[in-house]
Amino acid sequence: MAVIEEIAKVSFERVGSHSHIKGLGLDENGKAKFIADGMVGQIKAREAAGIAVKLIKRGKLAGKGILLVGPTGSGKTAIAIGIAKELGEDVPFVQISGSEIYSAEIKKTEFLKQALRRAIGVRISEERKVYEGKVEKIEIRRTRHPFNPYVEIPESVILTLRTKDDEKTIRAGREIAYQLLDLGIEEGDVIQIDAESGRISKIGTTKEEEGIFLKKKVEMPSGPVLKIKEFTYTVTLHDLDVVNARAGGIFTLIFGGGLEITDEVRERVDETVKGWVEEGKAVLVPGVLFIDECHMLDIEAFSFLARAMESELAPILILATNRGKTKIRGTDIEAPHGIPIDMLDRLLIINTEPYKKDEIREIVKIRAREEGIDISDEAIEYLAELGEKTSLRYAVQLLAPSSIIAQGQKVKKEHIMKAQEYFADIKRSISYVEKLEGMLR
Repeated sequence: MAVIEEIAKVSFERVGSHSHIKGLGLDENGKAKFIADGMVGQIKAREAAGIAVKLIKRGKLAGKGILLVGPTGSGKTAIAIGIAKELGEDVPFVQISGSEIYSAEIKKTEFLKQALRRAIGVRISEERKVYEGKVEKIEIRRTRHPFNPYVEIPESVILTLRTKDDEKTIRAGREIAYQLLDLGIEEGDVIQIDAESGRISKIGTTKEEEGIFLKKKVEMPSGPVLKIKEFTYTVTLHDLDVVNARAGGIFTLIFGGGLEITDEVRERVDETVKGWVEEGKAVLVPGVLFIDECHMLDIEAFSFLARAMESELAPILILATNRGKTKIRGTDIEAPHGIPIDMLDRLLIINTEPYKKDEIREIVKIRAREEGIDISDEAIEYLAELGEKTSLRYAVQLLAPSSIIAQGQKVKKEHIMKAQEYFADIKRSISYVEKLEGMLR
């Protein structure tokens, strides 16, 4: 019996906390616009980051790094992502937390080595068979997550690509669907898909766009959809380490394996990559390693990072913290931001400030647009006032539950207030606990 499946049409919802960041939002003179590239406010910090980007491009930041210091929810991660975007679209961006390096399964130095090498790309160009065209139609089929039935994940995708002379509809698996979501591909965009590896490159869009989420405007491609073309892609040094450490070759990247990556393997990869660069077969793309909560790193981790920053193959290191003077983990020594003085001397320090009401208002508008929430001006104004009194994150977090309370209708002030009753901010939560403690005395 033939099985016929209907695949529901799915629209893209980029709901990541920083999915809207496209750069630092600076003009040609390096001055920050109030709203641009998904960034709002933080004028001084963004302009400082812009100067750091120029230093990186000129090779003047070798052996040094950047430290972002500011209160929680003041845009430190957004600025780090903005720096990576300013360096290039395919520049690797690796984000870890200082607490992640402590694991019983892997040594902390090995974890840091892998993170550093994931943040260094190798851009390779070669002739490949590719699918290229404008995305005419895109449909994603979803299924329940195997380990969490309350979460839906992509299962497959049906994609129609069109050129001036041809049109093809292809079905692809979960990996392609994930890439399409991660890259924010939507109808009207022009993309390339490597027919063998499935790697996707976003070229631009054929649509006329308005607002702050602008993409590069390109013409619709001509010729057949499936063609032989020079295809440029970026792999990381860690990808190459894994391939060389396993006897199975490139397919083990997909099917896995448990072999240890030794320093000898990494040295062999480095020599091979240097050879490719000298022969003009590849270009090194130093990316960004962003370590949030860097005060959680211990003295050994800081020592390792200080030495790694001076190596030939090193990414741009960006640290972030919201701590003042505190003890360096693993010692009884107090230091600014919990960072050893010799490490601090290698860092350019950029301060971020708490967001003001006008900035919170615009950020709420951006997040509502990203999450596809229709919200009234009165509700936006109320969230802006609330964010100034509590925190930006609390104001933004109320958007999703408010839309549930509104039951798909326009979110109004009363829906926000109802969500506020259900979900407490930090000050109310602390006050509640202190009151209970007082009753028990």
